[in-house]
Amino acid sequence: MQDTSKQYDAVIKTCRDLFLKKMSDYGSAWRILRLPSLTDQIFIKAQRIRGLQQNEVQKVNEGQESEFIGIINYCVMALVQIERGVVEQPDLSVKDATKLYDEKVATTKQLMMDKNHDYGEAWRDMRVSSLTDLILQKLLRVKQIEDNQGKTLVSEGIDANYQDMINYAVFALIHLNDK
Repeated sequence: MQDTSKQYDAVIKTCRDLFLKKMSDYGSAWRILRLPSLTDQIFIKAQRIRGLQQNEVQKVNEGQESEFIGIINYCVMALVQIERGVVEQPDLSVKDATKLYDEKVATTKQLMMDKNHDYGEAWRDMRVSSLTDLILQKLLRVKQIEDNQGKTLVSEGIDANYQDMINYAVFALIHLNDK
């Protein structure tokens, strides 16, 4: 599991670096997005990944990696929105957004480490396509919870689904980097 922790951190560093560059370019404009908008952005990225995995012809020269990075960053944004709420105007400095990003990732990584311990790193034997399908399944669950105004009977909350999507996307990127 030591390798997993290091590989996880390397993937997150790439994602975080892109997040910070976009924060420098755009500020925290993403803070105005409601959760369903973020969910839809993640859904678009996951659908594109699935299309890349299934289609023989690719017309846009971007691979799965950039889409998985986008999923991770949008999920972190969603976790921030759950905690902080939606605003009418951008309200976070790069420093504050970085702190929130790091907090959300640290909590999500700990969840991964705990599950990884219990599941014995089963993800290492999974295909990237299966991880994509699991992300899509989580997205459909989140969309249903959103449509139910957040009410669930027995299900984990939306935040746990976003955390799982982050972890599945990290696993996919580790697999893609290992090839």
